Amino acid sequence: MRFSESLKKKEQFKNVYEYGVSYADRFIVMYILENHLDRNRVGISVSKRVGNSVVRHRFTRLVRENYRLNEGSYKKGYDLVIIGRIPASKADFYRVGRSMEKLAKLHGILETEDKAADI
Repeated sequence: MRFSESLKKKEQFKNVYEYGVSYADRFIVMYILENHLDRNRVGISVSKRVGNSVVRHRFTRLVRENYRLNEGSYKKGYDLVIIGRIPASKADFYRVGRSMEKLAKLHGILETEDKAADI
């Protein structure tokens, strides 16, 4: 991820949960908090209720890759925490991507609109 780094510390996640705004759909919950930096910081959280370690890691990879491919579309200066819900264990790459895009639009952090959605 060229313009982003990861949230790693518990305090960073807690700060986003406490002061951020969240939107959710069937597969993910997305928290957003402005960080006043020139880059985004992304954290991914998946509960053991979603599945075993293989399932949780697969979801994490899907989110990370979707974010990486669309990183240029996101406005800079935000902390994002993406939480996987139980149905996310069955979601494929494209469904996770559509879910992330939908929630990012709700938050208003996409710089460009997707042309495919207009068709």
